[in-house]
Amino acid sequence: MTRSRFSFLFVTVAIMAVVMLAAAACFGGDGRGEDNPSIEGLPPEFQRLSEVWELLNREQIDGEDLDPLVISDGAIRGMLTALNDPYAGFLDREQFSLESQDIQGFFGGIGAEVGIREGVITILAPMPDTPAEAAGVRAGDVILEVDGQSIQGLSLLEVVRLIRGDKGTTVTLLLRHLTNSETVLIEIERDIIKLESVTLLMQVGRIGHIRLSGFTGTTNDELKKALERFERSKGLGIVLDLRNNPGGLVSSVVDVTSQFIDDGLVLYQIDARGNRRNWGVKSGGKALDIPMVVLVNEFSASASEVFTGAIIDSGRATVVGSTTFGKGSVTNLWPLDDGSGVNFTTARWFTPNGSLIEGEGLTPDVLLDPLGEDEDEDLYLDRAIEVLKEELSLGG
Repeated sequence: MTRSRFSFLFVTVAIMAVVMLAAAACFGGDGRGEDNPSIEGLPPEFQRLSEVWELLNREQIDGEDLDPLVISDGAIRGMLTALNDPYAGFLDREQFSLESQDIQGFFGGIGAEVGIREGVITILAPMPDTPAEAAGVRAGDVILEVDGQSIQGLSLLEVVRLIRGDKGTTVTLLLRHLTNSETVLIEIERDIIKLESVTLLMQVGRIGHIRLSGFTGTTNDELKKALERFERSKGLGIVLDLRNNPGGLVSSVVDVTSQFIDDGLVLYQIDARGNRRNWGVKSGGKALDIPMVVLVNEFSASASEVFTGAIIDSGRATVVGSTTFGKGSVTNLWPLDDGSGVNFTTARWFTPNGSLIEGEGLTPDVLLDPLGEDEDEDLYLDRAIEVLKEELSLGG
């Protein structure tokens, strides 16, 4: 069973040579495919791996102390690194168990979404009311070190694993802010992070500001409650705020999009074999006719870009903000028999009209200038409210 979700790669010839040697631990035996059923069906090139394992066992100075599990973990990491897939990564048994915690709706950590931007591991967004936000972590911060350890060469999942931990423990991040070349060292006490993803604040003029911080298994139910509150408040229009939204589950974004669009596609995806899968709108949306503006920024990623693409292609609402992140790929977390797991890209997402999201991002209908370092991000919200009020005035 797999689970769909939302790097910096340092590879040299020497490193890859060591990795290929290490991969031998996965196979064992004497290097002859016909005598080693564990490599049956693999390409002929893989037969040398068991040969190297035998050499290491026999000739390496500490060969008798080699731990097959440690060596095979390294082999798998090497294979994934060789893919040149920035989202690929290996999780040992403990890491895989921790990564699965967010299915339950909570996890121990600092409350920051981490992704890959322009090839480096970056804070996509600190979650509202979390230790990361309180400590001054900002969207766009580049992570350089975790607890004094350089993250150079680590996968995204490995960095996330270093940051997460038990409530009450601390983690120290060396960061470089987006608008400043100087580094900053921030110590953060971990807490239990609950994955609440929808907030509603009624603005002057009966405008509902609905902020979606992610697309989790509970987002659609949370949104329906927010829409009910909006109706009780006799709201006139909605600004749906997807700024700093790193994405989430494809099933969730299909459900959420279906609240606002009555038919057609939400997205389609093309997998490694060229197969196409369509994700259609579901019936029964609660906000099909409510005037709306969608607000995005450069850290609106993955599922939030899927939502935005469906809104643009259907003409349902005006999109305001800056060009989005450009993360439109499907990454699956695959469990292995021993309790560990691997993660890698399996498909790419397209908007209903065929626009590729991965590496491109989506350009809003109303493109706003980047905010200066000292400018309040609510200037974007103010502009979105202005656009919505203009549309309400024209419509009424």
